[in-house]
Amino acid sequence: DLGTYGMGIPVGKLNLYTACAGIHPKRCLPIIVDVGTNNPKLLKDKYYTGLVQKRATAKEYDDFMEEVLMELNSRFAGVLVQFEDFGNTNAFRLLEKYRNRICTFNDDIQGTASVALAGLLSAARIQNLDLAEQTYVFMGAGEAGTGIADLIVAALMQRGLDKEEARKRCWVIDSKGLVTKSRIKSLQHHKIPYAHDHEEIPDLLTVIEKIRPTGLIGVSAQAGVFTKSVCELMGKINKRPVIFPLSNPTHLAECTAKQAYEWTEGRALFASGSPFDEVTVKGKRFVPGQG
Repeated sequence: DLGTYGMGIPVGKLNLYTACAGIHPKRCLPIIVDVGTNNPKLLKDKYYTGLVQKRATAKEYDDFMEEVLMELNSRFAGVLVQFEDFGNTNAFRLLEKYRNRICTFNDDIQGTASVALAGLLSAARIQNLDLAEQTYVFMGAGEAGTGIADLIVAALMQRGLDKEEARKRCWVIDSKGLVTKSRIKSLQHHKIPYAHDHEEIPDLLTVIEKIRPTGLIGVSAQAGVFTKSVCELMGKINKRPVIFPLSNPTHLAECTAKQAYEWTEGRALFASGSPFDEVTVKGKRFVPGQG
């Protein structure tokens, strides 16, 4: 909870709009929606620049967001509104509420997903497998994880799979282990589509042994959770295992590029959410991909 000190985040995102897409800075407007903060340090800071009050919730929050978004759309007709770093509770709900009313997207749910899917499609070509032949395990079940899974499902449906069959290609692990139907009463709504009929499994290594995925996607912000045993097992199951530790910054990545390549004898198809240096394994030079 950064409060108004999170203002650098939209500024940084719009820097990319200009640097990478050539959009003039005059066409960009970074804003922060200040609904208060629950950070006790900020509430006690006499120099804090935001509202010194607890966060608005429920109807007060929803009414304010409605006013902000409708007025932005009225003042700047057709404006693209990017949601960034909204908490799970509000992110999915707001996207569903406004996606068909205004021009908008959530970067954490949809932006990350589009880049990840592009990487998975590239990896599938190298594996000489169709996307429909893949099975993915996600370490992490937040906005990024289920957002990527949703886009994979959409891509699989374009290839002729029905929604239920497509969802069965995506398995999700949260803080309590594998997401299964036996846990459905306690699951957040965005996890429910990926709650499959299966025994409950508490750890990643056993999930890989049972599910035998072709790809492993890390969106957990748990540094080192892709252990040597995990990567070696992925290499044993697959000729070219897909290993995507997408968490950032670098110190929160599920594994490093060096670890992924060395533990799979240079066979991993690797991409990360943070930058890693080039790696040499058995005389081969590998340049890690970054999404």
